[in-house]
Amino acid sequence: MARQLSIRAAKLAADKKGIGITVLDLRKLTDFTEFFVLCSGDSDSHVRAISEYVSDMLKSDYKIKYLHREGYEYGHWIILDYGSVVVHILDPESREYYELERLWGDAPVVFGEIPDFSNPEWRLN
Repeated sequence: MARQLSIRAAKLAADKKGIGITVLDLRKLTDFTEFFVLCSGDSDSHVRAISEYVSDMLKSDYKIKYLHREGYEYGHWIILDYGSVVVHILDPESREYYELERLWGDAPVVFGEIPDFSNPEWRLN
């Protein structure tokens, strides 16, 4: 379920023109979550819009609400914590500064950038 949720969150971010969408598989590296979804928005309002859309649609699609949301007030880095999936939406400066892909460099990349969602590998059950 966590992989499916992470892919859906990535697709939703793509719907809102998220930039540099990446999903990292953390299952063999940590026990606090299974997947990170990373993306950027080109402004604080874009970061907020992506986070609102992702959270609203995941609530609608899966009947789940994030366990915790952090950073919405500022819009530079918003975290939506779903337990098994953590969605990070950052402005370009914050993403470059914190380099989460480098920090979690040992994590397998489920996909990087915006994948071809028409590929059967990304179909949801």
